[in-house]
Amino acid sequence: MREGNPSKPGPSAKQEMVVGLLVAPVMADLATQLVRDLPAELTSRFSGIRFEVRVAVEPLASAAGFREDLIQVARRRMLAERWTVAVCLTDLPLRVGRRPVTAHLSVTLGIILVSVPALGAIATSFRVRETVLRLLDDLLSERLHRPKPQAPRGTRARARSRLRGFAYPVGQAEAFEAGSVRFVTAEIPGNVRLVLGMVRANRPWRLVAGLSRALVAALGATAFSLTSPGVWRIANGMGWPRLVALSLTTIAGTCLLIIVVHGLWEQSPTPAVREQVALFNAATALTLAFGIFALYVALFVLTSASGYLLIAPVVLEAEIHHQAVTREYLRLAWLVSSLATIGGALGAAVESEAAVREAAYGFRGDRRETP
Repeated sequence: MREGNPSKPGPSAKQEMVVGLLVAPVMADLATQLVRDLPAELTSRFSGIRFEVRVAVEPLASAAGFREDLIQVARRRMLAERWTVAVCLTDLPLRVGRRPVTAHLSVTLGIILVSVPALGAIATSFRVRETVLRLLDDLLSERLHRPKPQAPRGTRARARSRLRGFAYPVGQAEAFEAGSVRFVTAEIPGNVRLVLGMVRANRPWRLVAGLSRALVAALGATAFSLTSPGVWRIANGMGWPRLVALSLTTIAGTCLLIIVVHGLWEQSPTPAVREQVALFNAATALTLAFGIFALYVALFVLTSASGYLLIAPVVLEAEIHHQAVTREYLRLAWLVSSLATIGGALGAAVESEAAVREAAYGFRGDRRETP
């Protein structure tokens, strides 16, 4: 609320601006951080203005097909909510040609659109924060007809500025239309960063936790294999190269089985969207690979500890006919982890398609659309 005479604000009056933050449903954590940080940061950059940040969850930020759709969605929401400007965070990949689009800025409409996966998989929260702040700097400076904030002075301030620059992979600005700019990155590094960002958005570390039947089958196979003397003898006869090859084959085969059984590999309906579909397929394969690898590591740690506790050295020595040292327990844990992963794959094969898609893609399980 303005103080004093509305037509002539007093010395203590401050102009008010409302920044609307429109986020995809899976980005609640990013929204929480931005609500906490943006008002103070913007007030320090634009003196005399009080900023308020309001958050709204927008399902279309995870399902809209085209960048223009999201901009219009954000514009309509901004007008309905009476925001001054709107920032839309989407987990969809945006591209122009073969180059990823990291952000779109429309001074005329007062809209900022940021594709979070295009910022990469490392320090995502920090990168989103810096990206939104810099784009708001540009947008508000143009709308308020103010010069952009000056670069910080002093050794420490300059060092912090350089560190922030490393966390700001927005790319090159290109004029798109009157009052609009889009930011694109180089084709190869940009697409690598985009795919890794899409994998992070899928949260592969939560994959197995969402597949209850696969987890139960893996644990059951672990218990059976670990207590089987025949498995002990097989592990004793396997060399490390063979164990490595077995584990890699197991992980790859599990990923392939899940993809084929549950139809996760998408087909390109038209040549125009072939590259976009290839991005989704690459992200799907890497998501499953990371998720299954996480399962494998967890099983290895569990089996190693269980083997030491359950199998006395004298019992193991009676089967392998030589001294049971740490190497033998690790060899056994490695083989059992591979067998348990195969059991998990069979469990995943009988999971419902909805459960697999929800585990692999989160909110977007049934709503992935290709532009």
